[in-house]
Amino acid sequence: MTVALPAPLRLGMAMALLCATPALAQPNTAAPAACGEVITIPTHGSTTTRYTFASPPGAKAALVLLAGGGGHLDLDDKGCPRALTGNSLVVSIPHFHALGFATALVDAPSDYFGDDGLGGFRIAADHAEDLGKVIADVRARTKAPVWIAGTSRGAISAANAAARLSGTTAADGLVLTSAVMYGNRGQKSWVIQTIFDTALESIRVPVLVVGHAGDKCLRAPPDQMERITARTNGVREQVVTVTGGPGRAGPPTLAACEGRSPHAFFEQEAEVAAGIARFIGGGKY
Repeated sequence: MTVALPAPLRLGMAMALLCATPALAQPNTAAPAACGEVITIPTHGSTTTRYTFASPPGAKAALVLLAGGGGHLDLDDKGCPRALTGNSLVVSIPHFHALGFATALVDAPSDYFGDDGLGGFRIAADHAEDLGKVIADVRARTKAPVWIAGTSRGAISAANAAARLSGTTAADGLVLTSAVMYGNRGQKSWVIQTIFDTALESIRVPVLVVGHAGDKCLRAPPDQMERITARTNGVREQVVTVTGGPGRAGPPTLAACEGRSPHAFFEQEAEVAAGIARFIGGGKY
């Protein structure tokens, strides 16, 4: 089912809310507040993976967040990303906290810090197992349900994990936003990978798929979203098409796959976060 939403109220909450300097601090005398606790866990081979954990008191659930692009956030020692700061899930972290959710913002593993970031690793079994270790760690910290959410290329990673994992390492639900559904061959073989290269049929947890009607990202055509839930076997599923917002003129391009665009739900992050929260709580988006 596809749901068309009315244009939401625009909220001007920016990344400053994620890593803000206290209002009363004097210029150049106080360090920016931390974005959360930096957790480092051992992952495939001899690698490590870092993620930023932050939680309001008594969190009702936790979200493991997977950014798009190369997935390398370059987290600093305060847990703040130095890259991909315009990614929709990164920008939405304060909204998730306000709604009572803990967040785990996951960086690329230590052997994928290059220009391509995760590249073709997003569909690998080792990648899913790495994310399973993050899920298990977050579940132990929060004692709450843990959902995995991926946006754009991050949706490939999230679906890969949801399809492969079971038991204590598996997420309780899956959220896919602006998922990459179209690839083409290029100089780098991994650019052809899409969410359909994962074993979607193996996914049985609740599945929420969200896209924007005005998304001009060549890789994420919004009219293809129902192809995802046609293959998944979630116990509860919903496909949502968001409307409104500033929009973006012109034909579909790769440039439109970035932040400050419908692909990233620009100026609509609060409304999308609220819809995700409703679905996680057992209702409709």
